[in-house]
Amino acid sequence: MAANVYASATDGDSGGDSAQTRSGAGVRTAGATIDCPDVGSKLTSVPEQARGEVDKELALLDEQIAKAYQRLSESAQQMRQDPGFADNAVVNPLKEKRTATLERIAIAIDRVGDRPEGLEAFAACTVEEGNQAPAQGEGQDGAEAGQPGQEQGGTGQEQGNGQGQGANGGQAGNGPVAADFADIKSVQPNVNNPSPQGDASRGSFATDCGVNENGLFNSDNIIAAPGVSNGAHHFHDYVGNQSNNAFASDQDLAKAETSCDDQGDKSSYYWPVVRLQNGAQEQDADKPGGGIEGNAGEIVTPKQVTLTFVGNPREKVTAMPRLLRIITGDAKSFVNGPANANASWSCTGFEDRQLKDKYPLCPQGSDVVRTFKFQSCWDGRNIDSANHRTHVAFTDAAGTCPSGFRPIPQLVQRIVYDIDAPSLQDGGRTTPLFAVDSFPEQLHKPVTDHGDFINIFDEDLMEEMVDCINDGRECGAGADGGQNPPAEQPQEEPTKSPEAPQEEPTKTPEAPQEEPTKAPEAPQEEPTRTPGAPQGGNGAGKPGDKGDGGDAGKGEAAKPPANKPAPEPDSDDASTAPGRAEPEVKATSTTGGGDAAEQGGGAKEASGEESDGLGDSQAVGAATSAAPTPSAPSQTEPQAVGGGGLADTGAQLWPAAAGAVLVIAGFVVLRRVRRGQA
Repeated sequence: MAANVYASATDGDSGGDSAQTRSGAGVRTAGATIDCPDVGSKLTSVPEQARGEVDKELALLDEQIAKAYQRLSESAQQMRQDPGFADNAVVNPLKEKRTATLERIAIAIDRVGDRPEGLEAFAACTVEEGNQAPAQGEGQDGAEAGQPGQEQGGTGQEQGNGQGQGANGGQAGNGPVAADFADIKSVQPNVNNPSPQGDASRGSFATDCGVNENGLFNSDNIIAAPGVSNGAHHFHDYVGNQSNNAFASDQDLAKAETSCDDQGDKSSYYWPVVRLQNGAQEQDADKPGGGIEGNAGEIVTPKQVTLTFVGNPREKVTAMPRLLRIITGDAKSFVNGPANANASWSCTGFEDRQLKDKYPLCPQGSDVVRTFKFQSCWDGRNIDSANHRTHVAFTDAAGTCPSGFRPIPQLVQRIVYDIDAPSLQDGGRTTPLFAVDSFPEQLHKPVTDHGDFINIFDEDLMEEMVDCINDGRECGAGADGGQNPPAEQPQEEPTKSPEAPQEEPTKTPEAPQEEPTKAPEAPQEEPTRTPGAPQGGNGAGKPGDKGDGGDAGKGEAAKPPANKPAPEPDSDDASTAPGRAEPEVKATSTTGGGDAAEQGGGAKEASGEESDGLGDSQAVGAATSAAPTPSAPSQTEPQAVGGGGLADTGAQLWPAAAGAVLVIAGFVVLRRVRRGQA
């Protein structure tokens, strides 16, 4: 493993401010890494009775390395003054702690099985100079780290700003560096999928669990470090199961809430967050797993997450066992090597070009895409293994599972981010660098990216998935692939009843000015609708919508007939709830509140939440704020009351019209009498 002590993103002659200076940290330093053997990957066989104790000791090894990293990063001056400081003050004490921990692991296994031999050989760590990404054989060299539109010849290992092999860069001084990025347009197409043959399972099943818009994060890892707080030393995004932390039991997971549209999917899907290294102080800026361990900057919420289960190009698939755990990729690939690296990086519009050891520089208008294809072969017996790998496997290049393994649905996880290509020439000052969270000593290398999955599908839904895939169909709550999320679609006008032609109320000839008496205005005395009356139009209408009395005094009595129900609003308009569209809500049309409620309701429905959540709360809030709005002044036009149409209105006006006729007739008689007297 590697512990970073570089402090600057812009050391060199560029004249830019260092990342450490921008984030308020110390001086610029030269640097080194500490390389420690990964013990967990070597322990392929651990008795079940010893598994819990061994997992906790393995997590302790990670904690010891993290603390050694912190010690080194705080001791840069001493290291420059004393070449032996790192060994004497950091590496040798670390070896002693690791030796004691490895002995406890051996004792725990020895109690219930055969004592493992040779563990003590994994105690020693070494100091390595420089920040070098391992060669992955992907064909990307330093020249491909250039910014789009720049000359490639000057954008190699050294950017003229110290971000090449001689500095560690990043907001926290532990990566990424310019050499960790590649222009996607300079990458040749490299995706080759085996063609389905014979008894292939050609279908797919998609589940939609959101994008972690509710911000469920922690730095635990229930698979690799159960029962250990901060076992991952970096933050994860979680979708699906909402009770996922290091201390959740299988029972806790089974009865948890889920963010998935299909409530039969309570599976846990999680991955390291992506951060913009823009100087922002996130919620974990001063906490373990966050800023304390070099994971700094603003957490980016994905723009889109698609979770699709696909088949096998050679065989039919069988059901996954409940609570099956799979880790894909290797969080420690920077020092372990690329054998288990499995995440891919690309850009929308360029997904036939995939990167393993580089972050992509996407052209304008293209989004960053992160893809995980999980292991799709199962040993038929175990839901987990000591190193969390040997119970599952990948197919070979032809799509065939290893001997003794059976094909299961393969989870393909695609995460899209709206992130601009960083400005490498100035160390991300103009446009910030981005990187996945990592163990502090892994220097935020893209090759360390990884994903985790725990299967908590209802058994019936799992069988439905298997049948769908084997039958060659496309099924599931997210079967549209999430390409057109409902929340992003233009909002449509709610269906309204046709507006009846407006008729002028019957008027009589002008009465003499000296007579102020008017006919009773019966319709004006009942402006408030009876509670529970059928709705007409959009209860929290948009500006200009004709609601039930909201536009009083404008001569627009567009109401359905009394013997017909009010028209239903569009399904994506959550702002109209039965029995809640009081006349005051219509006042939102003067503030735009109706639009907000409508869009909020549509977004909630798109994410699988109850449509009476955000939409209703906005409508009620708008009604409250609009309550003091004065009512429209009385006019001679008829007011629409209740759910009646023009027939009702006429029925309410005829007494007034009759009274007016009688008054006029009285005036005519009076005038004739006066003329006769004259």
